[in-house]
This record gives sequence, structure tokens and C-alpha cells, in this order.
Amino acid sequence: MGSIIMKIEELEARLKILEAKFRISQDIEEIEKLQRAYGYYIEHWMSDELIDLFADVPDVAIHLIGLGTFLGPKHVRQFFKNDMGKNPEFLHQVMQSSGIVTVDPDGKTARGRWNGWGVLAIPQGGGVTQEFLGGMYENDYIKQDGKWKIKIARHIPTYYAVPGKGFVKPERVAAIDPNYVAEDHMKPDIPDTIKPVYPSGYILPFSFKHPVTGKETNERKWNASLGM
Repeated sequence: MGSIIMKIEELEARLKILEAKFRISQDIEEIEKLQRAYGYYIEHWMSDELIDLFADVPDVAIHLIGLGTFLGPKHVRQFFKNDMGKNPEFLHQVMQSSGIVTVDPDGKTARGRWNGWGVLAIPQGGGVTQEFLGGMYENDYIKQDGKWKIKIARHIPTYYAVPGKGFVKPERVAAIDPNYVAEDHMKPDIPDTIKPVYPSGYILPFSFKHPVTGKETNERKWNASLGM
């Protein structure tokens, strides 16, 4: 009888370990989705969606290393709530990659590190700046009302680089035929009326709802305002 009880106790202990591992994997998956959504929303500076990703706690913050810290809900909101995303020429495409997430033992807080690489196009005055950038995110997360949110977003830029001549030899670029017509196999069956290439401002509709609010995002309204 004693051996049977021991086996049941061992099974219960193992079950608890498996349940804990399952909860942690769920937490990591949710945090990864949260961070990737941040990368998509910031591409066209979707202010409302970005603000909703952040926790409503007094010490919520955005720390841009080399610039400073925007501390508290009011200042985080002010940071994102501007007119940058209203200009179709604005582009802030920074890919969130190589993420490593560590959930703390309490299951209520976590940390994550991500590479960020992409391109920027920032309207300034009558023109637009353009550059490549590479950097690193080291973020803190907190679970509020059963949802993971960003508590502290830290970004450190590794480099900025102005696009140069590109990777194709100049003489090959100069040899392009301006009257070239695509071959038949490159012609679509149904031509698309949307021309999404920069600086159209077009946002590809998301296949997921906001990971914190569960609401539909506003890209369709934005696209409609652009006539797309």
C-alpha cells in the first residue's frame, strides 16, 4: 500500500512540474507575440495600438539609451501620441528578432532581449531623411489582469547608416531599359489596385487582434483614408 501511495505522490509531483512548464511556455509565447506586435505597430507609428501594449503602472517607461527616459503613463502616452504616423512618408520598420524571454518565478514579471534591424524614413521640414539602423532591445514585462504588457522598453542603437550606392554595380543600374515590359509569366491573373510601396503609407491588414485589448486595430481606417 505504501509503495502505491508513493507512486501517486511522485506522479502528482511530476504533474505539477509539467503544469508549471506549460504555464511558462504559454507566458513566453504571449510575450513574444506582444513584442512582435510592437514591431508591426511602430512601423507606421500606430499610436493607440502602441500605447495599449504598455502597462498602466507608475514606473512604466521608455528608455532610449543615449537620449533619456520617458517615465510614467502620461509621458509614455505623450511619446507615442504625435503626428508622425499621419504622414504616409513616415516609415519605422524595425524587425524584432532573435528574442530570448525569461519569465520570473512569480509568473507575473519577465524580461526579454531582442535584436532590432530595419530602416527609417522620417519626414523633416520639406524633405525626408533615410537610414538603416541596428540596435538592441532589453525589455521588462508585467502581467496585468491576466495579460502580459510592456513595463519598460529599453533600446540601445548599435549603428545608423545612410544608404549608399547599393549592392548592384552602377553600370548595371545604368543599363536598365526604361521601356522594359514584364514577360507573360510575370503578369498576374488579377491585377492589384493597391500600390503599397513606400511612400504610400499602406499598412498590410493584421491577421490578429491587439494582444492586450483584443480589439481590431485601425489599419483599415488608415488605408481607407489613403484611398486604398
